[in-house]
Amino acid sequence: MPARPSQDVLDPAQLERLLTVEMPYGKYQGRRIADLPGHYLNWFARAGFPAGDLGRLLALMQTIDHNGLRELLRPLRAPDRRPGWPVIRSSD
Repeated sequence: MPARPSQDVLDPAQLERLLTVEMPYGKYQGRRIADLPGHYLNWFARAGFPAGDLGRLLALMQTIDHNGLRELLRPLRAPDRRPGWPVIRSSD
């Protein structure tokens, strides 16, 4: 069964993870989840999201993108917020 965003879709910690977790494989390997193009996210929505945490993050980002809400992430991208953030490579 495909992963779907949980009830806590607007959990700030999950939104921040979209900006720190990188795609671990595929055409966009190494790109942060929040920076994946909409067509790639939509492909996962059609084909099925992977299991686990990675699938939940991709489903959340696809929901945000599909509804035109990428601007929600803008405050989290503020220059004073980025330097200390680690990049987390997903193990899913």
